[in-house]
Amino acid sequence: MKHFSHLIKAVVLSLLLATSAFAADKVNINTADAATLDAVLINVGPAKAQAIIEYRKANGPFKSADELAMVKGIGLKTVEKNRDRIEVGRTAPASRKPVSAVAPKARPVARR
Repeated sequence: MKHFSHLIKAVVLSLLLATSAFAADKVNINTADAATLDAVLINVGPAKAQAIIEYRKANGPFKSADELAMVKGIGLKTVEKNRDRIEVGRTAPASRKPVSAVAPKARPVARR
């Protein structure tokens, strides 16, 4: 009986650890593709994930998680359920010039 009790405790502990690892998944809504959005966000299926992508293409990157509620089919309740899963990072610029290419080189000043 004692062995069975230890086995049950071990199973419960492993399930708790697995659940916490799953809950730790985060997604950057400015860079993620539709499949990732569908997999990580709660109450967001393939259609809503595609709507997020389309909104992002039309309006630019999201500035906050609350702005996600502006996407058709996604409300504030869905945003609240996913708040700990949503990351809003900046997207990488398409073409960023190095500083040396932007600023002119300094010339020595002629002294008299």
